[in-house]
Amino acid sequence: MPTAAKLFGALAFAILGWISANIFSTGMPEGSQIGLLREIVAAIGFLAGWRVMGPAAGRGYYAALGGGMKTGIVMVFFSLLGFSIYEMVLLSMKMRYDGPVEAVLGVFDLMIEYGQLILRTDLLVTLFVGSALGGWISEFAGKHWR
Repeated sequence: MPTAAKLFGALAFAILGWISANIFSTGMPEGSQIGLLREIVAAIGFLAGWRVMGPAAGRGYYAALGGGMKTGIVMVFFSLLGFSIYEMVLLSMKMRYDGPVEAVLGVFDLMIEYGQLILRTDLLVTLFVGSALGGWISEFAGKHWR
């Protein structure tokens, strides 16, 4: 059932996803193609805000801080997973893996590789502050528009 908390949480985390993807793309290696990175991460943020943060709203502002952090982590995890699977499929079409098990294990190697690119102060601060704000915005909307 749509609620104001779900809507505002989804919008807040979609914006956070867009901003985070922009910051992430500045740290990528020279000549990297970003394609639809911003749009896809924003869509994942929208879904995470709707499905994770929205239902968690209504328990108070301190709980909203934790819910926002959880939603931010979910957004980052599924973004890393999705792009790693996509990259694995591209590499497997170039016959870079010996078999399907190696390709599946390659997804986790790619997640670690992309995860290391996230370990930058500006991006981590943006994710931390944005997740907290997203949680509080969702909580505020849930309290004022039921």
